[in-house]
Amino acid sequence: MNEKTFWDHILRFFDKLEDRIRLRLSRYPIFYALIGGIGIVLFWKGVWESAEYFDFLYGPGSIIASLIILLAIGLFVSYFIGDTIIISGLRGEKKLIDKEEAEIFNEEKEIARLGHEMKKVHEELHAISGTPMEAAVTTIPVVGEKGTKPAKRPARPKK
Repeated sequence: MNEKTFWDHILRFFDKLEDRIRLRLSRYPIFYALIGGIGIVLFWKGVWESAEYFDFLYGPGSIIASLIILLAIGLFVSYFIGDTIIISGLRGEKKLIDKEEAEIFNEEKEIARLGHEMKKVHEELHAISGTPMEAAVTTIPVVGEKGTKPAKRPARPKK
């Protein structure tokens, strides 16, 4: 057995094992979260204790090494700031707390308008495909009704 085949078998084994374990644990989400949390804490405990073996990883040396690693692989900015904040800053968007009530109301109206346009497109697709609209149930967000949760309503037949 050559080296590539050996590693392929090892990877395939752990991939299938992971799938089976995730399938079973997904039925018990609280237990799944507990196991995952313990695993993450133990992983970082091991990293911490391993770093103590190297004298240069104390204080400033640790900060410099982590900055080099995180900047090199592109995780520093995305982890500590987040992609959403960067994109909203580039677009010049305001934070929700900085927006005025009128701006929020206008955004809600735009979302409702887009929902109605989507409903029209949905109706046109049903008309083109020939499927009856009565059989379809669409989820349309209704602003101001039951908070911001989408309300499930049966689609009305086109008259």
